[in-house]
Amino acid sequence: MIKEYTSVVEITGPLMVVDKVKDVAYGELVHVTLSSGEKRSGQVLEVSEDKVIVQLFEGTHGIDTKNTKVRFVGETMQLPVSEEMLGRTFNGRGQPIDGGPKIISKKRLDINGSPINPFTRHHPADFIQTGISTIDMMNTLVRGQKLPIFSGAGLPHNNLAAQIARQATVLGKQESFAVVFAAMGITNEESLFFQNEFKKTGASERVVMFLNLANDPAIERIITPRIALTTAEYLAYEKNMHVLVILTDLTNYCEALREISAARNEVPGRRGYPGYMYTDLAMLYERAGRIKGRSGSITQIPILTLPDDDITHPIPDLTGYITEGQLVLNRDLHRKGIYPPMDVLPSLSRLMNNGIGEGKTEAYHGNLSNQIYASYAKGRELRDLVAVIGEESLDDLDKLYLKFADAFENKFVKQDLTENRTIKKTLDLGWQLVSMLPKTELKRIKPEFIEKYYLKGVLGEKEGKLSKAIQVDGQGTTGMSSVSLDSSLSVQAKKKRSN
Repeated sequence: MIKEYTSVVEITGPLMVVDKVKDVAYGELVHVTLSSGEKRSGQVLEVSEDKVIVQLFEGTHGIDTKNTKVRFVGETMQLPVSEEMLGRTFNGRGQPIDGGPKIISKKRLDINGSPINPFTRHHPADFIQTGISTIDMMNTLVRGQKLPIFSGAGLPHNNLAAQIARQATVLGKQESFAVVFAAMGITNEESLFFQNEFKKTGASERVVMFLNLANDPAIERIITPRIALTTAEYLAYEKNMHVLVILTDLTNYCEALREISAARNEVPGRRGYPGYMYTDLAMLYERAGRIKGRSGSITQIPILTLPDDDITHPIPDLTGYITEGQLVLNRDLHRKGIYPPMDVLPSLSRLMNNGIGEGKTEAYHGNLSNQIYASYAKGRELRDLVAVIGEESLDDLDKLYLKFADAFENKFVKQDLTENRTIKKTLDLGWQLVSMLPKTELKRIKPEFIEKYYLKGVLGEKEGKLSKAIQVDGQGTTGMSSVSLDSSLSVQAKKKRSN
């Protein structure tokens, strides 16, 4: 039953207080008609005795408290969903902005979704190839996972997100795949970047875009990710599609939460953010996953820009507790001209071991990844030491670890914006890297893998030039050898594999 009132008594920021209200529920949809005839929409944010607090998606500017009519429609906000949404662009409230017709559908879903019974969740286990070595080798993405990107202002997280969206695939399977992209508080320039990026690569036909721009009402950012995830749930669980959801920028979403909290005069938590921010973020992140008996899935990649590059800030801190890892972009790598500037040391994928190994990637994948991680970490430590005592004070082995760290960044981490490396090429690069080190240093790789895949050469220098480097044979004696960097294993390694 629709109820109409003219008892608006207070307006604070994006919130409106309506008095003498009965039988109104939390989350109920509200239609507001101004004295000028303009129509706006909102949602019930709080119910207290006979008063109701309403948040307006279009803002409260120009509202006359005496002549404004408020109608409570008796239902929560719902989104009409259809497969026709693929290839379309909508604003942050789910209204088409691409010049196309409105979505007409018999199916309407509550944008808040329904909680997934933990018993019905299917454990993520399928490897997703993104074509980016630092992800595929070191922080593997698994179907149904939620893996955020922690970035800083000015770093190329948008480029990385677009690259993942157009390259992500599951090996050996031809399945329906879609991307749901939701942007909150981005600039027009960023909006055009994503639209053009998807169009020029031919990926736009399988992408649903929701855009809340920086000049749109901040309050609209609260519903944008919920609308996007509702669309993803429809495509995944009712149309059996595998959906990749990219949410950018969750920091802007949390700023909108703080704005509403301040308008409600709530007691602030850490750095002024509301105490319920953890619960609110969990309601978004936990909508990713797989459900038993359903062939579709939702994989989620939220993007967070870290205020002042502070990874201990409440937003990334709480996100880390909820999600299954993080991908961290590094400003120092970016200054070196390395793309993607991903720092593998603080990065983590907690579900990586579920998606790699024999029958998925290679049996040695986990061993090789651990060895590269440990060797790069040692090389980074030695860089700090060199800054104090100088490189001349290091022994030959330490100098080799320094070369390893440089090669890892320039040959493995660094790749082109359009480069789509197969997992085989990434693993081959990994073996070329660890083969720079003596066999006796490969303590994290099983001997049988070393015997089969270890190379008798090292990575070449820039532009394919041959280089010389220390090599150690099985007895630990040193010698000199050189090979150039190639996209596949050396001829010698191929012969070794055939044997």
